Amino acid sequence: MRVVLIVEDELLELEFLRSVVSDELLAEDKVITCQSGAEAVKLAKQYRPDIIFMDIRIPEMDGLQAIEEIRKFLPQACIVILSAYSDFSYAQKAIRHQVQEYLLKPIKPAVFKQTFRNLLANIAKSKEPTGQEVDQPKSQIYFIEKSIKYIHDNFKQKLTLQMVSAHVFMNPQYFSRIFKKEVGVTYTDYVNKLKIEYACKLLKTTNYPVYRISSECGFTDPSYFNRVFVQLMNMTPKAYRRKHLCESTEISRQ
Repeated sequence: MRVVLIVEDELLELEFLRSVVSDELLAEDKVITCQSGAEAVKLAKQYRPDIIFMDIRIPEMDGLQAIEEIRKFLPQACIVILSAYSDFSYAQKAIRHQVQEYLLKPIKPAVFKQTFRNLLANIAKSKEPTGQEVDQPKSQIYFIEKSIKYIHDNFKQKLTLQMVSAHVFMNPQYFSRIFKKEVGVTYTDYVNKLKIEYACKLLKTTNYPVYRISSECGFTDPSYFNRVFVQLMNMTPKAYRRKHLCESTEISRQ
């Protein structure tokens, strides 16, 4: 389980940050929010977050003071400062407190999302095996689930293993090995199965020629599409369409 603490006293900004963070996490992960520095220290002691987003200008205790207190018991936490001020003295203090990022408001959603993904990746990399294999099922499952969601959203286009592994910030070889271990099939077999299932749907519901269906499913080579289709369906795309038409005709006559 990953724990993220967001400290922000502007409610609209807080809800925006919470929304982006929640979209990137799993159900088992936890997002905690508060609006003051003193409360941030209290919650950090209680929940020991992995990642902290800290506004500077907050009530009771400013963000930098809160970070200084939190660093005493959470030296390894990833901390990002959120500030409307580009004051150099703030940046100096942020460096002293080993802050990972200093984001200036207004924060663009794409920038914030990428920053958060980078932090998640850094956490995972710090736990990746070096030398002997170490069992880290939670970390592996998290990134595989994220990669599967990305695959399902994008399989209709050309989608290489390198593209997917980059999306979840993993080494391609390591991603390939973990994907096979967790999913039970290779990355290529998993993606091709989705593509061919979609091809079958198009063969049933459209009059598109086979070469167009190949393109609609993200294949750049129609002959390779045919080979994959035959491998999975034990017949050619044209034979599959004829079979479906015959079956539909028989049903309509009954």
